[in-house]
Amino acid sequence: MTDRMLNALNEQINEEMFSSYLYLSMSAYFEDINLNGFANWMRVQAQEELAHAMKFFDFINERGGRVHLKTIADPKQEWASPIEAVEETLEHEKHISGCINNLVNIAIEEKDHATNNFLQWFISEQVEEEASADELLQQVKMTEGKGAGLFMIDKDLKGRTFVPPTAE
Repeated sequence: MTDRMLNALNEQINEEMFSSYLYLSMSAYFEDINLNGFANWMRVQAQEELAHAMKFFDFINERGGRVHLKTIADPKQEWASPIEAVEETLEHEKHISGCINNLVNIAIEEKDHATNNFLQWFISEQVEEEASADELLQQVKMTEGKGAGLFMIDKDLKGRTFVPPTAE
């Protein structure tokens, strides 16, 4: 693996760890405003992002690279409304999709077929992540972020559980 690819993969570990922090912060926000289902949904998101970081961690080690962990930036702590928090979730997932696409571009440029193959799982995962966040956003927007509809969504979100990615 080239130094350029290794550095980019290490940066992605930081992106994934920040994502986990961001979603934990959102979970705390939703707990604070008594939307425990939303808090659960965000906690599961945080667990998924941590699992993604570990997939990169393990891949770097498997390829004989060295993982270099960096400081994780402080996540935002407050949102004006549930709608704003879920909008930020979708925007963040789009950002991560862009990061993954950039990694694929680097892998192609570096002719690193093993990394390109590894990254294809993340390409599919990001399609799912964006769709899930967008679906939630559209539902929350329909309720205008309040009322009985919001509480119905909240109740549904309590049932979400973390399913670790399968070992490959």
